[in-house]
Amino acid sequence: MTNKNGILLNRFLNGIWPLPVTLAFTIVITGCNKSSEPPANGKDGAAQGDVIKIGEFASLTGKEASFGQMSHHGTELAIDELNAHGGALGRKLQLLTEDNQSKQGESKTIARKLISRDGIVALLGEVASGRSLEAAPVCQESHIPQISPSSTNPKVTEIGDYIFRVCFIDPLQGKVLARFAQQTLKVKRVAVLTDAASTYSDGLATFFKESFTNSGGTIVSDQKYSGGDKDFNAQLTSIKAADPEAIFIPGYYQDAGLIALQARQLGITIPLFGGDGWESHDLMAIGGAAVEGTYFSTHFSPEQPEPVVQDFVKKFHDRYGVMPDAMAALGYDTAILLADAFKRAGTTDGPKVRDALAATKDFPGITGKITIDEHRNAKKPLVMLRVEGGKFKLVEQIGAE
Repeated sequence: MTNKNGILLNRFLNGIWPLPVTLAFTIVITGCNKSSEPPANGKDGAAQGDVIKIGEFASLTGKEASFGQMSHHGTELAIDELNAHGGALGRKLQLLTEDNQSKQGESKTIARKLISRDGIVALLGEVASGRSLEAAPVCQESHIPQISPSSTNPKVTEIGDYIFRVCFIDPLQGKVLARFAQQTLKVKRVAVLTDAASTYSDGLATFFKESFTNSGGTIVSDQKYSGGDKDFNAQLTSIKAADPEAIFIPGYYQDAGLIALQARQLGITIPLFGGDGWESHDLMAIGGAAVEGTYFSTHFSPEQPEPVVQDFVKKFHDRYGVMPDAMAALGYDTAILLADAFKRAGTTDGPKVRDALAATKDFPGITGKITIDEHRNAKKPLVMLRVEGGKFKLVEQIGAE
């Protein structure tokens, strides 16, 4: 395996990357995994210059805990690497993490507490679009930059100019999934089963249906459920009667696994596919053999051959004992990008960090080169994965459009 440390150092020394892009990486080029925890200071520690306080809110428990835990691990790994090499601006980074328990209403309260009580200078999170939308107005009003690792609904960054993301957005994901259905699955008649209570699911379904029908496809059944439901037989029976060639399920892994299981029990054997909300190893634990052969789009695959990806995979596995998924890689990218923005801004001042984030171009993240567009969304590639042998296998990587 090629060593990432030498690659990044050589690129930096030889000027292959523009200086602003390399700044964050100059403090992680040795790739050390040693954790360097800054001391716990008083609530004015950041103002005194001892540490830079960064907030994180995630679903560490509850129904989407798999997402939050993996995203947190990626963020934690990045922060520890940064601190092992001096942090940013000559100060250590202190990550203050709060659990929203996968519950609606918690994230707004957490954002207020982290900003007003703890004095954070930036907020990382959330995975779910609905919970990012809860916290975003608080950050916008407080002039605190917020970076979501994986909230793909376009409405998130529409809250204001302090709200960013390092992932692609659902209009692109919906378009790619529609093309995948027609060109790879070779289907023209698709049923859609949407979580009506989820901002993410509803948005992705809308963009998929628009693109699929505009390209000549037909939605033969459009069914709804509420996240957390346990019985999908009524919806699946209606879908079966409509005789689709495939079923698109733009929901989260815990529901997708149950839907797949019940679909197969009803004798539905056609392809099932979804978006990045499917990505969790719990998908296989829930769906078992029923999810074999299903597909979903996402942001990252540990099978991608780039040396920087393979080095990240090794470091993550060595530390946590599991393979990283897209949530882990995106969590890592949010922290590294934020540190890079601090260095480019030369300060942790909110407006200047916001401007530095907005100026990001071709930042070399683990999930691909990241360019922030005029709407504070990331232009970057996505990947298609297939469940095969109880693992997620890389099907193809698709560039940003």
